[in-house]
Amino acid sequence: MLNTSSWPLKLFLALGRHSWWGALLWFLWVIPAHATELRIAIRNSANQVQIGASTTGVIRDNRGQAILQLPELQSISVDTNGGRLELTDGYSDFGQANTFWLEPSNDGVVWIGDRWYRGRVKLIPSNGGVTAINYVDIDDYLYSVVGSEMPASWPQEALRSQAVAARSYAMYHKSKANGQSYDLKSTQASQVYKGLEGEAASTQSAVDATHGKVLTHGGKVIEAVFHSSSGGHTENSEHVWSQAVPYLKGVPDFDQNAPVYSWRAQFSLEEVGARIGYPGIIQAVEVLSRSPQGRANRMSIIGDAGALTITGNTFRQKLGLRSTKFDLAVSPTSISVAGNGFGHGIGMSQWGARGMAERGQQYRDILTHFYNGTRLGSL
Repeated sequence: MLNTSSWPLKLFLALGRHSWWGALLWFLWVIPAHATELRIAIRNSANQVQIGASTTGVIRDNRGQAILQLPELQSISVDTNGGRLELTDGYSDFGQANTFWLEPSNDGVVWIGDRWYRGRVKLIPSNGGVTAINYVDIDDYLYSVVGSEMPASWPQEALRSQAVAARSYAMYHKSKANGQSYDLKSTQASQVYKGLEGEAASTQSAVDATHGKVLTHGGKVIEAVFHSSSGGHTENSEHVWSQAVPYLKGVPDFDQNAPVYSWRAQFSLEEVGARIGYPGIIQAVEVLSRSPQGRANRMSIIGDAGALTITGNTFRQKLGLRSTKFDLAVSPTSISVAGNGFGHGIGMSQWGARGMAERGQQYRDILTHFYNGTRLGSL
């Protein structure tokens, strides 16, 4: 993370708010993104975003001109006005710009929305709202992601496996984000990133112990997808997502101790119809096709309005099921679901990583088990 108490910032402030020298220094010092710096969308097209810093911070526009010095632990809101961003405390407006940057001083952290984050924040207008992007070093990012995606109390080798998988996933998507405003989202759409809230001493240790390590296949960093539990056996990517990926092949899992290894759910047929959007009275629900490991690929909803064919994943999402690996039992008024696992079942099983770690396996062994034919490389 950039230290804005260093000589460039001091000189910039001394030269004055409107000095082109200050703006030039800022561009030379702040704007270039480091090779391992990520851009994480914390808020996307929000009506308003609240920002602040744990230390004194300077808010600048896209030209590097200082707009406002923000005292420590004081927040300010950013919203849109006529397609531009506007700084406001609810009573007064402090300026408009196409872009705002907030840099904390003395290795401070930034407040974005409702959490603290390392690094700095850039705000841009998008789709009539405000998008807040956290610029953060990859290891600082991973300190949080590892603890946000996996319990910090788990074995260190499992946490290290998560660190390498998450680092690989992040760098893969960074390489695909040219021309985009950000590299990753902070949600399950990418990887869960909770800022300082997700960090722990154990997650920092796991990230530091695997510093710079990534998984490669054919000399390229892989998209190391992962999930909670496969229910006994992971799946080939083409059996779930249609595209075959050489390093995403099904393997035996070690997730038998997962609380989601087996699960049950029950719904009335009326509720199923409402959630799926079936226009009539449901009489039967059938699985038409399955993957080799038993995941529902295509399903049929049958009733007095005819047959409706949907994907197993749509059925899962509409009913809030843990996975598509399930069996059904239909009565005249209800449906019982007995399933296994949690998630898409592709790549590394997090509970499987824990199981292997508890059996004495090292993170390298865990990763090569779940990601077929990969090598452990360095950035």
